[in-house]
Amino acid sequence: MNEAVTPDVRAVLVHIDFHNSRFDEELDEFVLLAESSGLSPVLVINGQRELPDPRYFVGKGKVEEIRDAVVSTDAELVLFNHELSPAQERNVERVTQCRVLDRVGLILDIFAQRARSYEGKLQVELAQLQHLSTRLVRGWSHLERQKGGIGLRGPGETQLETDRRLIGKRIKTINTRLGKVTRQRQQSGRLRKRSGTPVISLVGYTNAGKSTLFNQLTGASVYAADKLFATLDPTLRRVELDGNFPVIFSDTVGFIRHIPHDLIQSFHATLEEVRSADLLLHVIDVTDEQRYQHLEQVNEVIEDIGAAAVPQILVFNKVDANEGACRVEYTNGGLPRVWISAGTGEGLAALKSVLLECLNNSGEIHQLRVPPEAGRFRASLFRQGAVCEEHPDNTGGWVMEINLDSPSLRRLCRDHNMDLSMLQ
Repeated sequence: MNEAVTPDVRAVLVHIDFHNSRFDEELDEFVLLAESSGLSPVLVINGQRELPDPRYFVGKGKVEEIRDAVVSTDAELVLFNHELSPAQERNVERVTQCRVLDRVGLILDIFAQRARSYEGKLQVELAQLQHLSTRLVRGWSHLERQKGGIGLRGPGETQLETDRRLIGKRIKTINTRLGKVTRQRQQSGRLRKRSGTPVISLVGYTNAGKSTLFNQLTGASVYAADKLFATLDPTLRRVELDGNFPVIFSDTVGFIRHIPHDLIQSFHATLEEVRSADLLLHVIDVTDEQRYQHLEQVNEVIEDIGAAAVPQILVFNKVDANEGACRVEYTNGGLPRVWISAGTGEGLAALKSVLLECLNNSGEIHQLRVPPEAGRFRASLFRQGAVCEEHPDNTGGWVMEINLDSPSLRRLCRDHNMDLSMLQ
């Protein structure tokens, strides 16, 4: 796994502006990421380029500037606010004679520090191993000096192949263990579906206040702090809304722009909670100047994990810090937007009322076009007594008018692997 970043490590930060959303990252967020990992940033080096340099990512002059900064500040780490290729990482290390870490490695390190549950630790280790597997040669660079000869041919390659086999074996073991955890999670999910208890997942950009809101809604004591990825492991709590309406709240890991692909893949089982939810509370920090860009970035991740069809209520948090008023805004044809302060508890009563209104909206009439291969789905609608009217269409399927609340209909579609948007 990646070597952990220890507190008080002096780091030179490198931030390059490419004027291109594909490469650009936020400098303030970068500094906060570094501080959240326990690093001590001693200098930030800025630069501008049109495209990354294939050899150093930055230009030759800039890498020499980084080398001089490492010497003058006595830094132990060079940290890039971008994703570097293994070759770029090694090339910069050779010039600076200092350890180099890119944005992906930093995020993985923060996740390793935050993971507490057995599943979370497995997921982080898997992501780290997948990231490390492309960087094995760095650990054996001393063997490049060998010139061959009797007894000296090929030991470096042999060691690398051994490391690759060991990492591959460990990845296979972790995947097997995560498979068992996934099956247990799916079994718990089936029990929740059978009980008919709605599931509400809290999502949002990291440090938006999800865990604080989760604690306020459920009375739990999930760790919450003003730092990125303060909580990592998912937490579920069953509570009664209005004293007699049971729901399950799920707190999930915070998202971030350009989230590493290895992390999305490794946390697939955890993010299943978002995809299987009946409703999403998308928490947004109103004090964040980039809040609307972050909203779109969270929605991109939600789409990547297959949860785009789950309805969202936008919850604008920290209004007390912005001198705003707690309120509910109703939109034409969409779900309400709610302004609250999770820290002070203001606006939570209105939020709970909105949740009850959205989840307890029975008697909705839906027009569905059910294809001929969805006979079991049709039968389930009849078993629930939801069918008001039905007649066959010219494709061999059915046009159905049903009376069923939206959360139950979405849950039924998921149980039968149906896409609700294709039926309407």
